[in-house]
Amino acid sequence: MIVIGSTGGGMEIEMTVKMATVDPASGMHMVVLRDDEGQHTLPIVIGPSEAAAITLQMEKVEMPRPLTHDLLKLLIEALGARVERIVVCDLRENTFFAEIHLKTAGGKIVVDARPSDAIALALRTESKIFVDEKVIRSTHSAEKSHSPIDIGLVQRYLENLPDDELGKYKM
Repeated sequence: MIVIGSTGGGMEIEMTVKMATVDPASGMHMVVLRDDEGQHTLPIVIGPSEAAAITLQMEKVEMPRPLTHDLLKLLIEALGARVERIVVCDLRENTFFAEIHLKTAGGKIVVDARPSDAIALALRTESKIFVDEKVIRSTHSAEKSHSPIDIGLVQRYLENLPDDELGKYKM
C-alpha cells in the first residue's frame, strides 16, 4: 500500500478500481475502489454514463471516435501536461469530491472534479488513484446518514467478497 501526504494535509491511500456495478437494492450505479491489501474498500455512487465510461476502459473496448474522457486525455497531452494522480479528497453531505493533479511545464495544477470523471481519466492515462484517509473514515459512519444507499453496509459487504468475485462487472 502506498500512502503519501495530500494537498489537504491528510494521508492518502493508493487504491485501484475493482469493478463498476449496480447496487441490487437501490438500482444505483457505483464504482468500487480497493487497496492492494484489501483493508480498505470504497464504493462510490456514479451515473450510468460514467459507469459505462469506466467499464469500457476497464474492458479495453476501442471506440471508433473519442469519448469525453478520451478527449480530455488527448487535450491534456496536446497541451504538454500529464495526469500525475487523482485523489478522492472529500465526502460532504453524501457527495464525494476529487482532484486531478496535473504536471505541466509551468508547474503543478490541481483541478476539482467529480470522482467518476477523475477515475475514468485516471484509467485512460494509467495514473494512480488515491483516497484521502478522512474519506474512508467518513464512509464508516455513512450508515447513520439518510443516504439513498447505505454506503457503510455496501462497504462491509464488498470487503468480504473474494477478489475473483470483486473484479467482475455486474450490470
